[in-house]
Amino acid sequence: MTHLQSLKKIGITGQNGFVGQHLYNTLGLFPEEFERVDFQKDFFESPEALDHFVKQCDVIVHLAAMNRHESQEVIYQTNVDLAQRLAASLERTSSKAHVLFSSSSQEERDNLYGKSKKEGREILAKWAKENGGKFTGMIIPNVFGPFGQPNYNSFIATFCHKLTHGETPTIDNDGEVKLIYINELVKTIIDEIRSGETKEELVIPHTSVNKVSEVLEKLNDYKAKYFEGGEIPELKTAFDYNLFNTFRCYFDIKNHYPVKFTQHTDPRGAFVEVIRLGIGGQCSFSTTVPGITRGNHYHTRKIERFAVIKGKALIQLRKIGTDKVLDFYLDGNEPAYVDMPIWYTHNIKNIGEEELFTIFWINEAYDPADADTYFEEV
Repeated sequence: MTHLQSLKKIGITGQNGFVGQHLYNTLGLFPEEFERVDFQKDFFESPEALDHFVKQCDVIVHLAAMNRHESQEVIYQTNVDLAQRLAASLERTSSKAHVLFSSSSQEERDNLYGKSKKEGREILAKWAKENGGKFTGMIIPNVFGPFGQPNYNSFIATFCHKLTHGETPTIDNDGEVKLIYINELVKTIIDEIRSGETKEELVIPHTSVNKVSEVLEKLNDYKAKYFEGGEIPELKTAFDYNLFNTFRCYFDIKNHYPVKFTQHTDPRGAFVEVIRLGIGGQCSFSTTVPGITRGNHYHTRKIERFAVIKGKALIQLRKIGTDKVLDFYLDGNEPAYVDMPIWYTHNIKNIGEEELFTIFWINEAYDPADADTYFEEV
């Protein structure tokens, strides 16, 4: 078997949704193991297009679903119909793909969304049993993370959006919520793809339990300290890190950066505080000669600040999977910084005629064995 043939071909229905986007992008970090088969929403409208997609896949992760609609009946019918159409295509094409289905911890609740997910899981499990296919039915708790849609994917997405856009979040029901961070869920899905085992009812455990009011209290703290004051807050737990990285992705980045430092000058020169920390990390500086560009990489977990203190720089950011490039012009005469959101590839270029001096801070010391640094041109 050649190297190329050994790639697992993976298709994701709902590829452009919250979980789908993260899974698609993360699979792209393993080009020697996985090949991604692109999926378009309208494939479900054409049996020929759906069959063509299914035929190409060794693995299909079925995420496409409706979460919100004014009619519960429409949600129910849509989700069951999508599962039926996929099962019919799998049967028509005599597919032997490993199908992974994302169901919900709401399966056991008395609502039509939960019922639709349970029935969808049963439809695809039945296909696998009758046709010698492999099936994993994942029962997933509440998911949060960067780029979730406010008022749709999770209350955390709604809170983050409101706090960074001049609105005040309100709590409808201050219950305890079982949560999993999107990176943790994606890792679990990829582990299941690698194992290739049939598991009709795989309950994916939550990784934290939080009261809604406690989450809002943390986010209000991030807003006051970080969004308004530029301070990296104290982050004690994995949940804190994940919540903070989620919060950072809801800024109107283009209008937020660059943030001007407060510069204190006297006859001796100038003093500028670059970063105030509730956590540690690694601080470094670089000099860059005119015309040179550094960076062109992104991180999936690291928190990073670029501070220009001398010379002229262009800092560019682009969210992975999109084409829009954000340009920030910084000048050491007015020292300023830009923080790098996760999943944004970034670079810095000396556009002046003198050496550029930049201070870099990152929240963890560099580890070559786990660098969380992926190269991609902005």
